[in-house]
Amino acid sequence: MPAEPIRKLVIVGGGTSGWMCAAGLSRMLDPRQVSITLVESDEIGTIGVGEATIPSLQTFNRLLGLDEAEFMRETKATFKLGIEFSDWTCAGDRYLHPFGVYGIHRQEVKFHHMWLRLQQAGADVGDIGDYNLSLAAARLNRFGRRDERSSLPALRYAYHLDAGLYARQLRRYSEARGVVRREGMVSAVNQREDGFLSSLTLRDGATIEGDLFIDCTGFRALLIGQTLGIGFEDWTHWLPCDRAVAQPCESDGSFVPYTRAMADSAGWRWQIPLQHRTGNGYVYSSAHLDDDAAAARLTAMLPGRALADPLRLRFKAGHRHKLWDRNVIALGLAGGFIEPLESTSIHLVQTGISRLLLLFPDCGFDPALIDEFNRSSQLEYEQIRDFVILHYKATRRDDTEFWRGCRDMSIPDSLRHKIELFRAGGRIFRYADELFTEDSWLAVMLGQGITPEGHDPVADVIPSGEMQRALASLRGAVLAAAEALPGHADFIRSYCLSEGAKV
Repeated sequence: MPAEPIRKLVIVGGGTSGWMCAAGLSRMLDPRQVSITLVESDEIGTIGVGEATIPSLQTFNRLLGLDEAEFMRETKATFKLGIEFSDWTCAGDRYLHPFGVYGIHRQEVKFHHMWLRLQQAGADVGDIGDYNLSLAAARLNRFGRRDERSSLPALRYAYHLDAGLYARQLRRYSEARGVVRREGMVSAVNQREDGFLSSLTLRDGATIEGDLFIDCTGFRALLIGQTLGIGFEDWTHWLPCDRAVAQPCESDGSFVPYTRAMADSAGWRWQIPLQHRTGNGYVYSSAHLDDDAAAARLTAMLPGRALADPLRLRFKAGHRHKLWDRNVIALGLAGGFIEPLESTSIHLVQTGISRLLLLFPDCGFDPALIDEFNRSSQLEYEQIRDFVILHYKATRRDDTEFWRGCRDMSIPDSLRHKIELFRAGGRIFRYADELFTEDSWLAVMLGQGITPEGHDPVADVIPSGEMQRALASLRGAVLAAAEALPGHADFIRSYCLSEGAKV
């Protein structure tokens, strides 16, 4: 006999992950078939270690049918074209990791191999960033819509947003689609004899029954960790930062369309411009810096007057051994965490929701579905992990114990292979739809000083003069297109200005 369908879905925990889950599931599931209840308590604060996103959030918002300008007004958002890394390779060094693509590929060879060939031959081809429209616009502090007549790729972008306001917007969206919010603290998690969850008991005595439970309780991992006992894969030996302190301040008026990630003595500091304030934080290793010193360092480096006291956070890089066990699925911090260096936390919630919808179970909970969810989730975490480790490993800094340890640490074989492949001939391969594109790997590899010793020999077939003329023309076109865009702040004023904005 076929198993009964899921009728009652319970999300435990709110915040960004809980309300993203509620919004996504209420959009895709028939409320007449599946009831969705979200349990959260106002007594428990939510954790937001960053307010920067990556372009995939556009896909999620489009799925929900959110109007972009309205979404940005409600979350006091600005545009993000990439991340600026300062002092990562060595003191005084600076590069941008943009979201856009580099150059225009030919059918037989990728653009960066043509650039490498000419550069290695001593030609004046400039920085590879000169061929990326998103990067060129970021350098000029500009943003806008591309001229449709242009042959250049469009600007690829994400957002800086207030995560608390985004969760509030998603709550309204979800409740309008039938999601029921229950206020209250969970006092007991009730299980059947086979270990599957049957219900939650709230502090006021209420019982919430469910067929499928989503754990969005943050680092507490109330269901997946505390109740089911699923252990944690610890990556601290590769990603040593285990603390963060965050503090907002008044805007300094720059409104750059990129996140700033500034390497510091025991980690790095972020700076994120919103319409009404600037978000700041220091991600650091507690083995190399104490909490009070980190908070003092952050406060001393604020670009404006502090708007709140420092918020201290503790975390551990890694993920649960299983993100789905029995009838519990962990999303967000409950399932794992990779520090906010590349703004992937919200993305991992989003892909967890998508994966659940692709593998949505019935009450039989077929092990094949659970195994695939866990296998693909683990692979995604590992691929993101490798990309973040690259920033730490590829450094020449030796001024502190922290950076010497990062420079000299052993790394996963999967990352070592990527570095060796790139160093040998500039080749980059992506596997299994991994998140970061070849352009992202290219930006960080070159930005962190990993120089290829060769290039794809197919590029040698193209006459040198032809390539030089093509690159010179493209370089000029990219700069002209960037210069034609309005200023980032000007575009926000005309498109999505929020109440109380300081733009």
